[in-house]
Amino acid sequence: MYVLTADQRGSRTGRDLVPDILADGSPSGLLRPFERTAGDEVQAVFDSPAGLALVAIDLASSGDWSVGIGIGDIETPLPPSTRAGRGAAFIDARTAVEDAKRNRWHLCIVGESSWCASAQTAARLLLDVLTDRTDAGHEAVSLVAQGLTQSAAATRLGISPQAMSLRLQHARWDIEPSARALFTDLLTVANIGVDA
Repeated sequence: MYVLTADQRGSRTGRDLVPDILADGSPSGLLRPFERTAGDEVQAVFDSPAGLALVAIDLASSGDWSVGIGIGDIETPLPPSTRAGRGAAFIDARTAVEDAKRNRWHLCIVGESSWCASAQTAARLLLDVLTDRTDAGHEAVSLVAQGLTQSAAATRLGISPQAMSLRLQHARWDIEPSARALFTDLLTVANIGVDA
């Protein structure tokens, strides 16, 4: 099982972003929804890694959140309220979010499986790709991700196809899908508990 705890960064000087997360719908694999646990912190429980991976990377790459993922057992039956949950995954998520506050990626993964370290490394490499992108790179990747051809995206941006190709290359857009898949796969293995 997966528990994600996220703590808003710089909440004393910015607006409260917790309501945005609470209103953001239900990502796939969400077993218990995000709830405010204390102040500017939220927590959710996932039973599958795909939605978790997407949410964790989006939160950490925004620069607004420190993200901790705990992987392990939880006490069942799981109560209706997320914050009433108990078990190793909840404890590990708390440890992870505290560690995440002290590193440049603002994301940590903690659990019993040695595969947690591999999942964390994959997430951090993906975060390096995403946070290193320029605004122009994000815009170019977004258009191609929406299904536009590179030529059509270039036309929309008012740039040449060659310039579009360079933007995408510098944004490292071609590695992002496989990096996301790797992160999701490693979360799966870490949850199964198979150790090398």
